[in-house]
This record gives sequence, C-alpha cells and structure tokens, in this order.
Amino acid sequence: MKNVVVGIDVGGTNTVYGIVDKDGNIYGEGSIPTQAYQNFEDWSEALHKSIDDKMKELGNEFAIYGIGMGAPNGNYYSGCIEDAVNLNWNGKQNVVTTFKSLFGEDKLVVLTNDANAAAVGEMVYGGAKGMKDFIVITLGTGLGSGVVVNHQVVYGLDGNAGELGHIIFERNGRMCGCGRRGCLETYVSATGIKRTVFDLLANENVPSELRGLSFEEVTSEKIYKAAQKDDQIALMAFEETGKRLGMALADFAAFSTPEAFFLFGGLAKSGDYILEPTKRYMEENLCFIYKDKIKVLLSELNDKNAAVLGAAALAWAELN
Repeated sequence: MKNVVVGIDVGGTNTVYGIVDKDGNIYGEGSIPTQAYQNFEDWSEALHKSIDDKMKELGNEFAIYGIGMGAPNGNYYSGCIEDAVNLNWNGKQNVVTTFKSLFGEDKLVVLTNDANAAAVGEMVYGGAKGMKDFIVITLGTGLGSGVVVNHQVVYGLDGNAGELGHIIFERNGRMCGCGRRGCLETYVSATGIKRTVFDLLANENVPSELRGLSFEEVTSEKIYKAAQKDDQIALMAFEETGKRLGMALADFAAFSTPEAFFLFGGLAKSGDYILEPTKRYMEENLCFIYKDKIKVLLSELNDKNAAVLGAAALAWAELN
C-alpha cells in the first residue's frame, strides 16, 4: 500500500487537486469549478466525490494519508476559510472539520492560504530548496505572498500575516476588493495590469492591438502576446507594473532581508517582460545596506502546479 496525500488548490474559478507522494510525484489530478457552487457544503461534497472517484481510478494500492489545502483567506490556525472575497460563500467556513467528516476523522487535514502553499511548494520542490529566508509573490487575479523566515512560514498572531498585496501602495488610489483604496494588488496582478492598460489607452495616443477590446476581453496573456509584437501599450503596461512591484519589493526587503523573491503565477509566465523592470526598480529603490544581495527569480514551479504541490508538502510536513 502506497501512502499519498491530497494537495488541494482552491481558486476563485476552479479548485484543482493532485494525489501526491512524499517525493512530489503526482499520480492523479482533477478539478471542479469553484464558481459553480453557491455554498460551501455543496462545493465540499462535490470535491470529495471527485477525489473519491480519482482514488478509485488509481486502484487499491493507494491510500490517502492526509489532506493539505491552500485557499484564499485560508487560516492555518483556525482551519477556516475566512471571508474570502473571491469565493461565492461568505463568513467562516470550517474546512478542517468538514473534510474530516467527509474523508474520515483519522485523516490529517491542514489548511493555509494559497500563497503560503505556493511558498511551501517552492521550498520543498522548487528553487528555494536550501534557502532559509525567501518570499514568494503570487501574481494571479490578485497579489498573494508567502513569507518564509528561518525555514518557517510566517503566520503571525492570527494566521493572516504576510498579506503584501494589501500594503497600501498609493493613498486614495484604485479601489480594491478588500474595500480600501490603493492596495498593491490593484496595480500588480493580472487584474492590475489590465487596469493599467486601460489607463494607458485613455492617456496615450499610440496604436495598439488592445484598442477596441472590452475589459472582459483583455487578459494578461493577451497583453503578453501583444508585448511580444512590440505593442507599445503592452510594453508600457509591463514597465509600469514592474516598476510598482520593484518599488514594493525594495520595501519588503527591509523587514526580512530575504535571499530571494520568487515570482509565481500567470503574470510571471511573461518572463523578462515582468522580471527585468521589477529587478531594475527594486535595485534602484533598495536601501544601500541591501543592494546587490537579493535575487528576483521566476518560480521553478511555474510549469507545474506549485500550489497543489505546496499544499501536499504542507500535509507531509505535518505528518512527519
């Protein structure tokens, strides 16, 4: 019998999972559409059924040893998803209690937020192997961050530490889903770069293949593809986004002096278009005592499912 864990990545659009062994080998994967379920109970039951069906496909030689989950506003201490603005259900949803009832009271169930899960994945299976201090920046619909200090994920007093996407970057700036204005993720994220593109389209008199598209039609991938064709609006959008991220990283460096920042997620897949300006503006804005010490790297797990592997690694760490 081979012991495995289920690593689960909860996104606003889809919930993706993998059946993972201790070495990070994924034996089966699946997903359900998160947004299709209007309440937590229906989503939990649908996810349980999908995982159960996948285990039956794999056969009797595999046994679930534990479950790790990364989710928006997932609180490691409480075991709850708490007031996640990108999910259909509000309030506190007790993941640990619910999934123990579904999978068995003897099963380990551990929860953290999705960015922390990605950080654990980077530490165990990716480019942060051997690093004691680093920060993973997840560039998806919003901006998440997993802060690792001395090999430990930083959770803080209540499990909500390290939400760098909600540092105020510009006072009275863009409206954020959290209800405040000017949060970093409104400028640096897949959604943020779209907003920057539309600001540029309104203020710059240059041709662009992005003109005439609605906000819903524009994606970070389309912006990347336009940049590859030397589209000036797309190139300016990446420059502005990298500038803001680099300036923010220069500030973040002061409180933990990480060995490296890792960029992960859809926007990071644009490679040097986001990486080069980010590095440049970070170095320009670093205090002199930190200059030329901190790396900015692309995640080595960008072509894999880092959040799934991270959630699985979190479960294995608890089991050891």
